[in-house]
Amino acid sequence: SKPAPFCGRVLPVSASTLAMAAAAPPKEHHAGMEERLSAPDAPKNTKTAPKNQAWKGFAQGSLGAAVGGACAHPLDLIKVRMQLQGEGGATGKLNMGQMGMQIVRNEGLLGLTKGVDASISRQLVYSGVRFGMYDVLKNAVGEEGKPLHMGLKVLCAATAGAVGAFAGNPGDLAMVRMQADGKLPEAERRGYKNIFDAVSKIARTEGVFSLWRTGVVPNMNRATIITVGQLAAYDQCKQLLTYELGAGDTISTHFAASFMAAFIASAMSNPVDVAKTRLMNQRKDAGTQAYTGTLNCMGSIVKNEGPLALYKGFAATFARQCPYVVITWVTVEQLKVVMKDW
Repeated sequence: SKPAPFCGRVLPVSASTLAMAAAAPPKEHHAGMEERLSAPDAPKNTKTAPKNQAWKGFAQGSLGAAVGGACAHPLDLIKVRMQLQGEGGATGKLNMGQMGMQIVRNEGLLGLTKGVDASISRQLVYSGVRFGMYDVLKNAVGEEGKPLHMGLKVLCAATAGAVGAFAGNPGDLAMVRMQADGKLPEAERRGYKNIFDAVSKIARTEGVFSLWRTGVVPNMNRATIITVGQLAAYDQCKQLLTYELGAGDTISTHFAASFMAAFIASAMSNPVDVAKTRLMNQRKDAGTQAYTGTLNCMGSIVKNEGPLALYKGFAATFARQCPYVVITWVTVEQLKVVMKDW
């Protein structure tokens, strides 16, 4: 059958009207809520977390180092006792295992936990400051978007370590004295009950400023060196594993990088660590002091005990650094994942 003829009237359309219609933009399509929600490529969340928040580095470093420090504390105690061997002409030299057994035999199993509260308190301040400041300094010198040169990492880590050590010196001083107390004759022991008792007694008998004056220079020297080993070396080792060798940013990579950093930090810091321990442990009421400063202490040790004495307790230092650095960095890296959107 033929289509019905068109009976309407055709309106004339001018050429200018046709040109305007062709040039007009297509009508915008407004999708309904259901359509927008079901769109596969629709952004789920356009809100981004603010970057470079210093408090995150402080919190992550504090918590990670507190966990690592608590786990490694018995080895740190053994290290301190080994570093004090030979002081004052004392004879006899025990290795790490023998020293540990001697502590347990003389002071009981809980003797290995002496000063743990001071250790945790120190880590909360000292490591919180150095981790937080390290991140701030790296961002300030342009880490965003590309890895920093090793020299800049060293400079940032050294600065952060020195500031952190100064802030945490009271806790470090209390920890060293509490750890060393069991080695002294019973009549000469200080008998600090906890970190608060230790800090208050030191402030009362030696002055408030002694909390920062006693051993602060060797402590800052040690922290400068050890933070380069623990933070800058970890960054560089992790960069080597991920960028150069193609490893993923996984826990196994964090473990490997922190293990390497622990050895570097131990080798770099042990001589200064020995000097710091000797300086902090010497009594202020003994008349003449055996050591007047870091270089004087190290020189005296080399003269009286030989150069290798600067590496007394190295096995314990490395044995302590490994669990401390590994646990600290693995914890910090996991906290970064948890807190990335905070």
